[in-house]
Amino acid sequence: MSREFGTGFHVAPGGTANASAYERFTGRWSRLFVPSLLRAAEVTSGCRVLDVSTGTGEAALMALPVVGALGSVVGADIAPAMLEAAHARLSSPLFWPVGADGQALPFRDASFDCVICQLGLQFFPSPRVGLAEFRRVLCSGGRVAICVISTPDKAPMWGMPADAVGRLRPDLKNILYLSFSLSDPTRLEGLLAVAGFSDVHIEREERKALTESFDEYWAPIEAGIGSIPQSYLTLSNAERCSVREEVRERLAPFVSGGKLRMSVEMLIGSGRA
Repeated sequence: MSREFGTGFHVAPGGTANASAYERFTGRWSRLFVPSLLRAAEVTSGCRVLDVSTGTGEAALMALPVVGALGSVVGADIAPAMLEAAHARLSSPLFWPVGADGQALPFRDASFDCVICQLGLQFFPSPRVGLAEFRRVLCSGGRVAICVISTPDKAPMWGMPADAVGRLRPDLKNILYLSFSLSDPTRLEGLLAVAGFSDVHIEREERKALTESFDEYWAPIEAGIGSIPQSYLTLSNAERCSVREEVRERLAPFVSGGKLRMSVEMLIGSGRA
């Protein structure tokens, strides 16, 4: 039941990024918050934007029409497979994919007007170091905006499978709950302040999305794209069936007419360099 986790926890070593699975398990909810993220970062026409942990490029895709022909978006990610997926998805000459560790960005000081990070900072070994790097590459007066998931109970689509797998694989709890590791707004505010940002704001936002069925919701988990699905795939077949049925039962209150309607809360933190 062992499994090696890949860089960034999203794709197994040597594996490819299943962009469709990522969209169905994470993207369908996370992209609902990108407009708020871009507003918090004050992304406008002509901006030079760095999208750290770009993943499949969802935030970069929405930033491109905002910055327009005079701007640019650099998508940085530590996982080569995710970066390849973003590159294939975004064909604009204004989008530049760069393989990079968010804690050691390969850019000069004051290179960008805005830095955004959508659901990536919680996976950093040291979010403090990452935020210091974000601050370093921002020009004076530029803004950072990050989006992280709230507590597991406020994100049942991820919290419930994390709980179920965690009971069977307590040794993986640190990985399973990384998704929620920055859910404390006071801690997040403190990290931004320590990194040297001023005018720091933390906002709670909630969105709802509809999934056609439990089976549609569960299918991308079987594809193993993400830290929770990868953890799930370490289980035996019998244990996977047990987890699936437990989550199905716990999600029953969210079912109406066979469809799942779930809400998720996220925190959007921002500050000025």
